[in-house]
Amino acid sequence: MLDTTIKDQLRSYLTNLRHDITLEASLDDSAKSQEMFALVEDIAALSDRIAVRLVPEAPRAPAFRIRRTDGEEAVSFAAIPMGHEFTSLVLALLQIGGHPPKIEAETADQIRSLRGPLRFETYMSLSCQNCPDVVQALNAMAALNPAIDHTAIDGALFQKEVTERNIMTVPQIYLNGEPFASGRMDVEAIISKLDTGSASRKAEQLSEKAPFEVLIVGAGPAGAAAAVYDARKGIRTGIVGERFGGQVLDTMAIENYISVPETEGPKLAAALEKHVRSYEVDITTGQRASALIPAAEPGGLHEIRFESGAVMRSRSIILAPGARWRAMNVPGEEAYRNKGVAYCPHCDGPLFKGKRVAVIGGGNSGVEAAIDLAGLASEVTLLEFADVLRADSVLQDKLFSLPNVRVIMNAQTTEVEGDGTRVTALAYRDRPTGTPHKIALEGIFVQIGLVPNTEWLQDSVMLSDRGEIVVDTHNATSVPGIFAAGDATTTPFKQIIIATGEGAKAGLSAFDYLIRLPSAAPIAAAAE
Repeated sequence: MLDTTIKDQLRSYLTNLRHDITLEASLDDSAKSQEMFALVEDIAALSDRIAVRLVPEAPRAPAFRIRRTDGEEAVSFAAIPMGHEFTSLVLALLQIGGHPPKIEAETADQIRSLRGPLRFETYMSLSCQNCPDVVQALNAMAALNPAIDHTAIDGALFQKEVTERNIMTVPQIYLNGEPFASGRMDVEAIISKLDTGSASRKAEQLSEKAPFEVLIVGAGPAGAAAAVYDARKGIRTGIVGERFGGQVLDTMAIENYISVPETEGPKLAAALEKHVRSYEVDITTGQRASALIPAAEPGGLHEIRFESGAVMRSRSIILAPGARWRAMNVPGEEAYRNKGVAYCPHCDGPLFKGKRVAVIGGGNSGVEAAIDLAGLASEVTLLEFADVLRADSVLQDKLFSLPNVRVIMNAQTTEVEGDGTRVTALAYRDRPTGTPHKIALEGIFVQIGLVPNTEWLQDSVMLSDRGEIVVDTHNATSVPGIFAAGDATTTPFKQIIIATGEGAKAGLSAFDYLIRLPSAAPIAAAAE
């Protein structure tokens, strides 16, 4: 099951086990069970601290449970956790075996104080780049608190459950049999839903922080680059965002980041975060900005307010809020979001195996999505508003070579239809003739570009008619001391490498602004 190189690496990791663990396997007669048992046996052979036991009766098969032999801590995989989830498997082995999770002491104490039973189930797909964060967070919580139990379930392996629970997007989290949350979440976000007082306590802690010399709002590539450049100048630097990596976390293949021939979004995001953490940067995640209050005079303190109630202050600000997927804005889209309308083919594609799907958009993202889905779905229909596709020619050649894909040009989507529970059809109009059409299907993947996350800035800095932050060649906005970079700005071409370059420019411009302020009082004095 595991090749020699992976076995050697895993054997080295397993030397960190502090307690014996038992792999309890529940199997049936399927080929997947044989594959899972081979994986379990390979792992057990790498350490004397690991034993294997067959469990004839269990909630699911094939599945296996990682249990501390002399304790109650355990997590389960109703999946063969390879691909994106292999790291989740390795961490689960180590953490159930007593190796401490990389969680701040205060957060770990919060987890230990949670009262159970808390039985979590996470439906995921092995091609989902968002799912490992949720799986790893809940596994770590289960390792710290025996009252917490977690099972990671491969939706493609347990399609009957997916259908019965009407799951059409991943990750999807259940708690004690009831829907709990969906989408990417970290430990702090999960705790805030379980312990409603934790969010307000966190907001108070953030509000008590001393002002920064530069505060970066947004933790994607632009924000990360700005943080590195300013931290290297020795000034008090903070970065705050919803999640480190931003939209890069939702990107599968990256092949145009110079000097890195090929990587994946989560890997690049992890590298960005590691680089930032190598400097003295104050990092805060899980916070969504709600307002910017500019300083009354140059050199004064700008204020960022967050939906949590937190307030942070800084002498200069770099705005890097990024962008999100553009919606179709047609009747039925919002009603059937996550019920057949999806935006991440890599995450949710496996849930539509053998079904009929549509892709909206003929750019690179749309054509790549159609190509990926063609290997899973029975039929793929790509609809493009214009009369030509905008994707690279190599992608178009691949698209048109696929027998289960059809392309419809000049198609204006008019409505998403459903039965109240899930999507059943997509209506569109032929633009030249106005003739209405309808496609019977089960899934719709929207890939029509990006919208800047700037609604909260409408009353503070100048925005373009497309909602982008207007910046000059030095990344300065219309307000002195406030700079911006990345996909949310008027800088052309929304590319990762351009965002990092613009982030570096914004960082240098902010520093240049600070050193030219006339007789500015030290930050420490301003905080008093």
